[in-house]
Amino acid sequence: MALARRVRRAYADSLAEWQVTPWQSRALRVLSSRPDGMRPSALAGELRIAPRSATEVVDALEERGWVRRAADPTDRRATTVSLTSDGLALVARIDAVRRTASERVLGVLTEEQRRTLHGILRLVVGEDQ
Repeated sequence: MALARRVRRAYADSLAEWQVTPWQSRALRVLSSRPDGMRPSALAGELRIAPRSATEVVDALEERGWVRRAADPTDRRATTVSLTSDGLALVARIDAVRRTASERVLGVLTEEQRRTLHGILRLVVGEDQ
């Protein structure tokens, strides 16, 4: 838990440059995996937050020009949210910052120790079952 907190703290500190909150960063990353966009309610489900909270996150991202809303092609009453080109560029920069933050924290480990830690963590979170 302490390691996870250190990595999250280093990551959050790195995001300060763009004034992006961790929730906004997570939303951007989810949207980056959906080139056709997704409904805000689906985004809320992915982020495990209330739909109203997802609306607030999307509003803030749209205000900054990183996402856009459009009519859902399958249901005119609904909207979808997708990344703009500026949003895609920001996700790339955030991913680089995230890697750098992790490297800073895990830089004390040898490559072999990193592989061992990775294997242990995958096992503990159930990815190797």
